[in-house]
Amino acid sequence: MTLNDKNYDYLVVGAGPFGAIFAYEAAKRGKRSLIIEKRSHIAGNTYTHTDHGITVHDYGAHIFHTDNKEVWEYINQFAEFNGYQNQVVANYKGELYNLPFNMNTFYEMWGTKTPAEAKAKIEEQKQAALSELGDREPRNLEEQAISLIGTDIYQKLVKGYTEKQWGRKATELPSFIIKRLPVRFIYDNNYFNHRYQGIPVGGYTQIFDKMLDNDLIDVRVNEDFFAHKDEYIAEFPRIVYTGMIDQFFDYKFGELEYRSVRFESELKQTENYQGNSVINYTDAETPYTRVMEWKHFDGLSDDGVTIITKEYPQEWDRSKEAYYPVNDEKNTNLYKEYAKEARKHKEQFIFGGRLGQYRYYDMDQVFNAAFNTVRKEFDIPSDFNFAHDEEH
Repeated sequence: MTLNDKNYDYLVVGAGPFGAIFAYEAAKRGKRSLIIEKRSHIAGNTYTHTDHGITVHDYGAHIFHTDNKEVWEYINQFAEFNGYQNQVVANYKGELYNLPFNMNTFYEMWGTKTPAEAKAKIEEQKQAALSELGDREPRNLEEQAISLIGTDIYQKLVKGYTEKQWGRKATELPSFIIKRLPVRFIYDNNYFNHRYQGIPVGGYTQIFDKMLDNDLIDVRVNEDFFAHKDEYIAEFPRIVYTGMIDQFFDYKFGELEYRSVRFESELKQTENYQGNSVINYTDAETPYTRVMEWKHFDGLSDDGVTIITKEYPQEWDRSKEAYYPVNDEKNTNLYKEYAKEARKHKEQFIFGGRLGQYRYYDMDQVFNAAFNTVRKEFDIPSDFNFAHDEEH
């Protein structure tokens, strides 16, 4: 038996969101796909399971948030969303602060009660710390953070957490990382600014179960592409690859850098362990970055128990899962070499997802990137709406 025994049109490497959406949309257009996944399950890092009636996110908290109406309507075809809004609490050596930075944070930090007072305090700290900047733009994360929220908040709520997360000093990290965190001069603890937010009732796995339940899609888990890479390439006319792009090309230009994460989950014999879905530990000494308590994500209770997960960032090596690309200047330039190599083989290979495109994607961005890939692959007009696809 050959690897392409059913004359598949596509081999999709990875059963995460990008690969699943591509195979689902290809099936609508009469194309047959084989999905292979090295893990024992589909859904990638959005995989969820239920334990004691509690939906647990196996690879860290995933809150769907977007301003993209097409993406939001599309994913709502597969699950009901609960309207959850992320409201994070930061613990700095026992002091508690609201995140993202807002008027509650500023009051907790300084006792300021009006936007004008808070802005004056931040400006005072910025001027004292960044006078040497002059007119130039911040060149690293530390300078960017202080220019946004001053030294007190930077030292307590940014520096330790970020250096744990990325495994390097804040002065060595690019400034754009901190731009993901909003700063608000209103009393609003909603972590995201996006119009559409929520978590699927019953978890994410069901979404991909439904997508892949199709006669034109076969899924094989516990199957590593690299165990038969040459045979796959020889037998499949088109391959959609969502793993690490440098690994695909045998690290020929060098190894891209990633960050990995380790998770430790515990069943606690109490109904409510920490009183919030996410608490970030922002000091440098606590080895984990955050603790998730899953029942607070969906409001479901159980027989006096709860499940928490601690998230430990760690250095990546080839024995670990790659979670986050390190998009600094050195790695961005190295990725350009791999992207150039990928373009040489565009007639057979499509690279997608966070690892295939070496890009920090939120979930909605992965969906949109998959849509754009499908548009290009099947010559679909740019104004075609996948959420209202009544053609197929």
